[in-house]
Amino acid sequence: ELRDRPRPIASKGLTKTSPMGADSSKIVGSLDSGGVGCVEYKRAVRIVDALPKKMYATAQKILQQTSEGDNIEIKSILSGFEGSRIDTRGVLGAIKKADQPKEICLEFLDSEVQQSNEIDAMAKKPQGRPSPEEAAALKKQKQAKAKFFDSVRSRLGVEKKSWSDKKLAKQLEQYKTTLKNKQEGKDGGASGSKASINLEPPSGTRDFFPREYAVQMWLFDQMRKVGKQYGFSEYDAPVLEHAELYKRKAGEEITQQMYNFIDKEGAEVTLRPEMTPSLARMVLKCMDEAGEIRELLPLKWFSIPQCWRFETTQRGRKREHYQWNMDIVGTKEVTAELELLAAVTTFFKNLGISAKDVGIKINSRKVLGAIVEAAGVPKEMFAPVCVIIDKLDKIGPECVTAELLEKQVPEESARMILTAMKCKTIDELAKLCEGKVDMGAVEEMKTLFSYAEHYGFLDFLIFDASVVRGLAYYTGIVFECFDRRGELRAICGGGRYDRLISLYGSQKQVPCVGFGFGDCVIMELLKELKLLPKVLAETKRKVDFVVAPYNKALFGPACSVAAMLREAGFTVDMLMEPQRKVRMAFSYADRAGADRIVFVAPDEWDQKAVTVKNLRDGADEKNKGDMIPLASLVEAMKKASK
Repeated sequence: ELRDRPRPIASKGLTKTSPMGADSSKIVGSLDSGGVGCVEYKRAVRIVDALPKKMYATAQKILQQTSEGDNIEIKSILSGFEGSRIDTRGVLGAIKKADQPKEICLEFLDSEVQQSNEIDAMAKKPQGRPSPEEAAALKKQKQAKAKFFDSVRSRLGVEKKSWSDKKLAKQLEQYKTTLKNKQEGKDGGASGSKASINLEPPSGTRDFFPREYAVQMWLFDQMRKVGKQYGFSEYDAPVLEHAELYKRKAGEEITQQMYNFIDKEGAEVTLRPEMTPSLARMVLKCMDEAGEIRELLPLKWFSIPQCWRFETTQRGRKREHYQWNMDIVGTKEVTAELELLAAVTTFFKNLGISAKDVGIKINSRKVLGAIVEAAGVPKEMFAPVCVIIDKLDKIGPECVTAELLEKQVPEESARMILTAMKCKTIDELAKLCEGKVDMGAVEEMKTLFSYAEHYGFLDFLIFDASVVRGLAYYTGIVFECFDRRGELRAICGGGRYDRLISLYGSQKQVPCVGFGFGDCVIMELLKELKLLPKVLAETKRKVDFVVAPYNKALFGPACSVAAMLREAGFTVDMLMEPQRKVRMAFSYADRAGADRIVFVAPDEWDQKAVTVKNLRDGADEKNKGDMIPLASLVEAMKKASK
């Protein structure tokens, strides 16, 4: 169709000789002043943006056929414009405009802008003297900023001497302002024009483009694989839950962190901030009138729910996230904790993460409760004391002592509690507790470590008396996974919660243990350990075939070939618009990740055959492919795919 079009009439400033007319030498000379035979991709983008409108579409097609960052060969540009009108003056003007030196203005990645916002949200400069918690948060924020600017400099290839943290921060703020103005339609558009919508998702949430979503699905597949490998069954529940479930578990103050509202029927509901209360509700539905669970015990359930929590966003923490939960209901023995820890460590190993990279801190709330009681602290003060002790790593022993004293805990008792927190081994803790507390909980931890050695994951476990998990409902062993380099927040955490089901109305106490494992932190860890490139390679777009019709007349026959291959179980991508050049069809198939291209052309189709070319396994580029009869196409492709 394109070949049959009438040839355009040449006009002033326009030439029609192949490929760029008599003035092509001027254009080539301006494009390739260094004589290297190619144009840098970023420079090509600037030139295309400055081209006359009548040439822009053709130039954009040439750009789209090139991977971002790759240089573009001059001969590819010339052949791309073959048969097109060329405005020589306009091209030379675009090159000149693109090559003009500009005031240095750094460009930042969207992920860097988001990370900067998260760091800014970590702490606010207080009026007057900061509290111990505020001082600790400000210090952590300062360290995060320094590391962030180092990573930005590394990506941009600039030195700190030329681009200090302060200078980078100023550039980043200018970039954010420009970005915001563009989003709000303040970028110099015509007056009265509609403001553009904000293209960013709501604060603390994420878009998953196909590339990112493929990685996300890969992560979920790894979680499901381990869950099923350990004999667990997957379940789910509505993302919209009764707000009362969370108030009963964590108190009225939890509503400050919830996306809660009154629905049109007057019910108080919320987007679930976590999954455990939904699990408790579902377990209660499995009980009969006598309070017995009618299902096979123990229940071994897992889920990967999306959770919503309105809180300060930071690295590894979003307002929306997915969390892998595994819970065992109906077992009092420490073997339940053992099985969950084995699942966590198996997951790490499957991802290529070793005990040198991460560790799991183990402690017991039973032992801690006995120590706090022995120190003279009333039982009703245990939960608030746990919340304070849980801050030990963040604010240090002095600040913890100060907060305990504020809660009217005697100084001697506070000192005794902190002494227990310093114990480095279970034996050291046992010696300290001897004669003061029930040693059953200490022996339970020893048994756990012994079984872990048999299971083969003892090298992941570390006893840490300071790990208490701030949530009040934990009743026994608690654990928390961390990265050994100390760059990230907790990767996952969990423990035993034997009284939670009773809180919701169970007539009997139901033993439960479980963990929550967020998707945000593990992705950050994969980046830190440089394991993400491997994941990206594994999740790269792939199809078995691209079916390419020679022209529009052969699109129908191409559809029948695609249907035949799909029915046989192959994945097939159809080339929607026939390309006027065969090499462009091959280029699309290669970028689409196809193993083979099936070319439906007139001569072959007349013989009831198609041409199939292998694009992988070091296939010879000069090889034009094999002509295969339609009748034996599926059988031949199944044999070739083995």
